[in-house]
Amino acid sequence: MIVQVASRLQQVEEYYFSKKLEQIAQMRAKGIDVINLGIGSPDLSPSDAALKKASETLMLATSHGYASYRSLPELRLAMANWYQATYEVKLNPDNEVLPLLGSKEGILYLSMALLNPGDKVLVPNPGYPAYASVAKLLGAEIIYYELTEESGWMPDFKKLSTLDLSGCKLMWVNYPHMPTGKAASKTFFDELVLFAKEKKILVCNDNPYSLVLNETRPLSLIASDPKMEVTAELNSLSKSFNMAGWRVGMFLGSAELVNAVIAVKSNVDSGMFLPIQRGAIEALKVDEAWHKERNNTYRERRKHIWEIFDLLKLKYDKDQVGLFVWAKAPDSVSNVTDYVDKILFEAHVFLTPGMIFGSNGNRFIRASLCAPVETLVKAKARIQEFLK
Repeated sequence: MIVQVASRLQQVEEYYFSKKLEQIAQMRAKGIDVINLGIGSPDLSPSDAALKKASETLMLATSHGYASYRSLPELRLAMANWYQATYEVKLNPDNEVLPLLGSKEGILYLSMALLNPGDKVLVPNPGYPAYASVAKLLGAEIIYYELTEESGWMPDFKKLSTLDLSGCKLMWVNYPHMPTGKAASKTFFDELVLFAKEKKILVCNDNPYSLVLNETRPLSLIASDPKMEVTAELNSLSKSFNMAGWRVGMFLGSAELVNAVIAVKSNVDSGMFLPIQRGAIEALKVDEAWHKERNNTYRERRKHIWEIFDLLKLKYDKDQVGLFVWAKAPDSVSNVTDYVDKILFEAHVFLTPGMIFGSNGNRFIRASLCAPVETLVKAKARIQEFLK
């Protein structure tokens, strides 16, 4: 290449799943039937109403131009209504709700709107890798805060208070937590808001899993800070509505913060495709019975993942929330990442090593519920053969 790539790329690597999916594709090209239990990509269908409305809108000649940078007012209203009904959080759809092309882009846009090179950002360990990757790309200083099995995967505010947080602008939290499946309480969110106000830090909760296998009422961080003085939230239709490929997310925050994010977003993309917006509006109207049916499907699949993990002698908490099962490897497994690769190459079942989420995940393995029961039964049989 005639020029060198930007130095910021020295701070990040290609996303783990990007590399692993390419490896799996190469194995499949050789005729190897790999069962992928690593990725949380829902294999169930969105609601019939969402599909119908998107299809109808697709056929209209007027649907194929540029969309509004802020998306349809009707979509913002649907999102605000959903937040009111689901989380008992009141939002102004005109200026406190911003649809996104998936919530992942919100991590980038919020970070770009807030962080200058050298600013500090609090990132959970373990946690979603994008929080740290984006911070590195922007030249921000990462302060990892520890989440451990012993602490119930919750931050220790006493330890946080001892850190030098001068220059820290942003803290990422993610409850229900990925990858551990730990759900937060209202008391914890209240304490988090007090901490943020004391330290003058904006806390953003990444909240895509709260409707998946959650046996309690879903919570929003914003409910603990209704004026959104120190909080914001990301959410998504990817997991809760089986629409990962549609790329429909949302940013919820104060009008001032939404304006800052749209200043970035409007210079990067040109709005969400209209048929997707119309379909998303219908999806957000589904009733509780639809969500219950989805969860019943995942609940049945989870039993089979538990059986697979029992075979592997992994320990797990049955109260986890979300689309995955997070489990601890036995002491007999010296290197979990190598063990996961061994299962892939010998049993042809792909599981996720916990190390990709941070050093506190080194002893853990994660499996997705996004595979039908018959596939999970086949995976279990392969694991049984692998262990002989």
